[in-house]
Amino acid sequence: MTLIELKNVSKSYHNGQEELKIIRDLNLTVEEGQSVVITGESGCGKSTLLNLIGGLDYPSAGEIYSCGSLVSSLSEAAMTQYRNQELGFIFQFHYLLKDFSALENIAMPALMAGMSRKEAEPLAMDLLKKVGLQDRAIHYPGQLSGGERQRVVLARALMNQPKLILADEPTGNLDEGNSRVVEDILFQLTSELGKTLIVVTHDSHLAQRGERHFHLTGGGVQDL
Repeated sequence: MTLIELKNVSKSYHNGQEELKIIRDLNLTVEEGQSVVITGESGCGKSTLLNLIGGLDYPSAGEIYSCGSLVSSLSEAAMTQYRNQELGFIFQFHYLLKDFSALENIAMPALMAGMSRKEAEPLAMDLLKKVGLQDRAIHYPGQLSGGERQRVVLARALMNQPKLILADEPTGNLDEGNSRVVEDILFQLTSELGKTLIVVTHDSHLAQRGERHFHLTGGGVQDL
């Protein structure tokens, strides 16, 4: 079943009277449960494309369907609900809350959605176990390594059981050893849980891990 479909999507930004076209008439479909990697040179629009799918930005033209919604036309309230319920985000920078433990950071999305602490923390602990950090539950972000922080971020992204995980350069700040550990967990865990995964990266090694590989160039995509 198709989970994501982009139809003739374009995105432009204006700098004074100059128009900068980042995405041009792009068409793309992603099936439910697939792992997709999108590569491209720096500045080609990879993050812009991910932001459009994730509802963090709106297209200048075209339609974006995701998780049963016409995302490109959602109201702000409906967009917030879409991001909270259907999506899990993983960014290059961890954005963990420094005054909260690993367990509390993972539980936070569920607490914000109205789940009680008593319900949320056992689920968060289960995710900590899945990413191999059950012994780091009470540690704060400053007490974790870069690789450990990214594993906490992955667990946090899965907390509300979203259909879709969007990852923007998820290993971009890690050394090679930690990168391989994080990408192994990312692809294995999302596959085990039946999630759809879209990763944008310039890492050629990471590109080989997806079931599908697209290359973004000239504002459009090539299916490799």
